[in-house]
Parts: sequence; C-alpha cells; structure tokens
Amino acid sequence: MTEHQNIVGPVVRQLRQKRGMTQAQLVAKLNISGWDLSRGTLAKIEAQIRCVADYEIPILAISVGSDPSELLRLAIARTPRRRP
Repeated sequence: MTEHQNIVGPVVRQLRQKRGMTQAQLVAKLNISGWDLSRGTLAKIEAQIRCVADYEIPILAISVGSDPSELLRLAIARTPRRRP
C-alpha cells in the first residue's frame, strides 16, 4: 500500500458533502477562484492520491466553507499517530 499523499482530502470530501456540493460544483467554484482544477484532480485529492501544496489549502478550505486552520485541525485530528 502506498503512503497517503495528503491529509486534507477526506476532510474536503466530508465538508463538500455536508454542504450538499458535488465534485463538479466544487471544481466550478475553485475555477472561478482562479484555480484551474479538473474534477478528476479533485477526486485524486479527496482520495489522497494527489499531493496538496500548502498554498492550495486556503483555497480548498474557503471553497468548502471552512477556515484553513479548521480544515487542518480536522485533518490532523483524524490522522492516526505514527510511531517513530
């Protein structure tokens, strides 16, 4: 099994679904905000297959109606702790 590429993807999916948004609707919102993203790429982010750059976190958070710090807090809370 490969390592997950991001920790925010499942939280983005959860928040998107909570707000009744489809992936296509979120992608449209992201595109209007200036991030040229496809639905397939969003699906990869939500599935933790694609990395999410630090500068992408705020636009994702705001687009799903969250604060960037809250998105990260939720993502960290659901991430299992690794042992050294």
